[in-house]
Amino acid sequence: MKKTIIITGASDGIGAAAARQLSEAGHTVAVVGRSAEKTRRVAESINADYFLADFTNLRQVRELAEALSSRYAEIDVLANNAGGIMGDRELTVDGFEKTFQVNHLAPFLLTQLLMERLTESKASVINTSSVANSLFGRIDLDNLNGERSYSATRAYGAAKLENVLFTKELHRRYESQGISTVAFHPGNIASNFTSEANSLIKLVYRWPLRNILLTSPETGGKVLSWFVEGTPGTTWISGEYYDKISHAAPNKQAGDAELAESLWNRSAEYVTTK
Repeated sequence: MKKTIIITGASDGIGAAAARQLSEAGHTVAVVGRSAEKTRRVAESINADYFLADFTNLRQVRELAEALSSRYAEIDVLANNAGGIMGDRELTVDGFEKTFQVNHLAPFLLTQLLMERLTESKASVINTSSVANSLFGRIDLDNLNGERSYSATRAYGAAKLENVLFTKELHRRYESQGISTVAFHPGNIASNFTSEANSLIKLVYRWPLRNILLTSPETGGKVLSWFVEGTPGTTWISGEYYDKISHAAPNKQAGDAELAESLWNRSAEYVTTK
């Protein structure tokens, strides 16, 4: 079955690779990115629509949702793939810590704004997380903006754990309305998602021989494409976390249903007031 697929963070890395792969398979793909030049180049290479949005600005996320709703009568898949590791603690124009907003709050808002279209379409929502959710992730609901003990690595790990918690709570709230959702670690990808980082992790991803240790964007794109083209309940289990295409155990906090609900409610409060 051919699908209409929205991919954020699709101007580069696994998002761009998956967009090309899925387009070649005959699906309708909408490419979403921050860079006008890079996003347009990817979209033109596959004859796809493209949309621009900087996730550090929630107004642009709202405009993106409106444009997508106007353009597509059905959305079969929303792939929340945009994100990255940031540098020093920085607040967005909306007043939120940048890592938290770009990786979690903006995709949370986009999903909420598209929910009517997604439920009508019985859609899948696929969230690109990371093994960092287990390695560095810890959620403190009173420190979501990193006012205390901030580090770029810990902020990224927390955000990737938030992706998993969002997946679980989205499943709990909307499975009965036909929504399927999953979070996954695509592998350690040789891409530009560390472009703003100032930690040791950036050195690995900028190392001239990084391809010895890291996986190509094309391989990571195939993982994303596997979820997009798969059948929830058969290919993968809704509400769960995967390491590549293997069902895996995330951070222990991901099993805290009360925390998942509280994060959802806090996130909804944040985006409502901005």
